[in-house]
Amino acid sequence: MKLLPVYFLVFIIFSLFWSCREESKVDISRNLDSSKMASMSTRNISTLISDSGVTQYKIISPLWNIYDEAENPYWSFPEGLYLQKYDKDYNVIATVAADSAKFFKNERLWRLEGEVEMTKFPDELFLSPRVFWDQRQQQLYSDTFIHIENSTHVIEGTGFESDESLSRYRILHPNGIFPVNKDSL
Repeated sequence: MKLLPVYFLVFIIFSLFWSCREESKVDISRNLDSSKMASMSTRNISTLISDSGVTQYKIISPLWNIYDEAENPYWSFPEGLYLQKYDKDYNVIATVAADSAKFFKNERLWRLEGEVEMTKFPDELFLSPRVFWDQRQQQLYSDTFIHIENSTHVIEGTGFESDESLSRYRILHPNGIFPVNKDSL
């Protein structure tokens, strides 16, 4: 009879331990949607991208998120992106800077937003709040304001289409400032 209270006490302690242990298990996986979670996040990146063994681009960004499980997989650069394009001799021939960017992998389509600044060396500057770069079609385009300047003129307008080398472009709704030499009048 003296052991009964001891058995009862052990039973109570064991029951409390067992019930606490069961309650501490939480299944968080049922609340997670992997298609909305980055499969990789990297801070302060600087990486080179090559095609057929030739370095084509350098990307620098404070944050790079990859969403491989999304229905339409994409890369996100929510804190900005800086890109350099190289020629075959590794000279920088163009740069792109944007406040944020997304790259849609299946379409090979970039969407650059915020203050987008593109330079083509030696002296052309392109500014726009949004630019799309379709790598499959090798085209750049925008449906927003565009500002283009070089050593001879400034052109502005709304809507823009170009080859990806920025050598042949057109503004859909242009206006511009063209300096006129008094002697040519």
